[in-house]
Amino acid sequence: MAKGYAEGPAAEEAERRREELERGEDDRPRETRVAVEGCTPDEPERHFLGWADDVDADELFASGAAWGIRRVRRPS
Repeated sequence: MAKGYAEGPAAEEAERRREELERGEDDRPRETRVAVEGCTPDEPERHFLGWADDVDADELFASGAAWGIRRVRRPS
């Protein structure tokens, strides 16, 4: 295999990005916010609970209203 032969995840990402640019999609970085995700009795799979500045993750956990809580960055 010659040096520079493109394959694998890096090549797939480059191809995806090229297609986005051809469609005219914006290349600027998107703004992100910290989101709170977790599990609840009504929805046991991890899901979006709210934005970190709107919900108190510690209170949700302490009250038993949610568990498996994590904070992640999401586009806003």
